[in-house]
Amino acid sequence: ALTSRLVNRVAGASVFRSNTISAPKNRPWPRTSAMAACLAASAAKPRRAYAPVSAALACSGSSASTSSTAFAAAQVSAQVTVDIPDAAAALVAADAKVEKLGGDMKFTEGPVWIPSKKMLVFSDIPNSQLMQWSESKGLSKFRDSENANGNILDLEGRLISCQHSGRNVVRLESDGKLTVLADKFQGKRFNSPNDVAVMSDGSLWFTDPAWGLNGPHELEGHWVFRLDPKTGDVQPVITDLAMPNGINFSPDESRLYVADTGGHEKHPDKSFHNLLPGVHCYEVKSDGTLGQKLYVIDHGSDGMTLDVEGNLYTTHASNVTIHDAHGEKIGNIPVPEGPANVTFGGDDYKTLFITARTSLYSIRLKNAGAKPKGAKW
Repeated sequence: ALTSRLVNRVAGASVFRSNTISAPKNRPWPRTSAMAACLAASAAKPRRAYAPVSAALACSGSSASTSSTAFAAAQVSAQVTVDIPDAAAALVAADAKVEKLGGDMKFTEGPVWIPSKKMLVFSDIPNSQLMQWSESKGLSKFRDSENANGNILDLEGRLISCQHSGRNVVRLESDGKLTVLADKFQGKRFNSPNDVAVMSDGSLWFTDPAWGLNGPHELEGHWVFRLDPKTGDVQPVITDLAMPNGINFSPDESRLYVADTGGHEKHPDKSFHNLLPGVHCYEVKSDGTLGQKLYVIDHGSDGMTLDVEGNLYTTHASNVTIHDAHGEKIGNIPVPEGPANVTFGGDDYKTLFITARTSLYSIRLKNAGAKPKGAKW
């Protein structure tokens, strides 16, 4: 990447401008000859489900140091402009702004938009609280949690949460009560469920690293599980990642994306301690099972989301990094604090909400976010 930066001091504020041209950089998964032929054929085909966006993205931002409370009014904290080819400009408007919606929390995660209430719910993990934000009422506490992390809506519109200290996946019912959907596999407690995605058959796929595990492991690995909420059946579907984190299906469910933050000493198997971070893209077969691994993006991510064109929005370093459906990097949206998760919301689903360390941010985009296939909301 070629980056030029200019820092000026204007009336005591720090103004950051950046022009970045990033070449696509991918770490392909080791392939068999059959896989290589399959991927080559796929790359040569015209895209139908996904828009052909592969140009580099350039963002320039300005940020001013501000103080705010969790209940402060929204304020503009960064300016993002685009000065790149037309294809990438289709994602972010030239006058788009990253706005700070609230702060003074401890570690924000798991944003999910609730259309029926026109509000965002997200986790403040260390405070063991779910927070809520709406344009009309601002930011406030939603309910207590057991260190909830990732949150989504199931196909019926019910809130699903992964709870660290609860070591479970729970569903919030219409009467306000919680139903524990799963907390064990073969009699052994999960590590600390992290993030979750829903499939059109109603199954919930969740990651289970050990970031929130304070006691000993009961399971011998950090796996990705498939949960059938109707039967309670839980089965591991991916067992070879070190610290699986964000998880999402593509809009047409032909792919599953799983972020791995890489090797860590928390893993009970030392052979996993030096694995590289990455975002792993898997084929999803017509019967709902996983096929071959298509590619690996060569940086890790926390939470992720996708737009209706199949572009993937990851949270990496100080940016929301956008990749196309083939894993090629489109560019970055700089965020004043390191982002941990993203989701789309608003009436038209074109507002990208960003949970970033102590704060909540948003930015307006041109593409709408992708809802789960089969969602009734």
